[in-house]
Amino acid sequence: MNKFVRVLRFIVIGLAIATLLSFTVMQLWNHLLPEIAGVRTITFWQALGLLILSKILFGGFRRPGGPPAWGWKRRMAERWEKMSPEEREKFRAGWGRCGHGSKEEVSERKA
Repeated sequence: MNKFVRVLRFIVIGLAIATLLSFTVMQLWNHLLPEIAGVRTITFWQALGLLILSKILFGGFRRPGGPPAWGWKRRMAERWEKMSPEEREKFRAGWGRCGHGSKEEVSERKA
């Protein structure tokens, strides 16, 4: 498929999703919040603005797979598979203190 067509399709689908979400937010806001919280009704564009604001404040703008820093789960699973049963038990014992080791290990490190 032509790259231009793929980009155009992505843009159209993105706009359709943004329109649907904005309309949904507007409808929910206008049907619920004026009676519950005594606020004014909002327009479609204000609903779109709220969606963008909430994305910035709570979701960020990430790639669909998540940021590279989230690869820690995969890396930890790989490390776990390579550990011997004794190493796993030692890890579990240290994890009880949020990764800082037991009280004895912490006091030994400080001394």
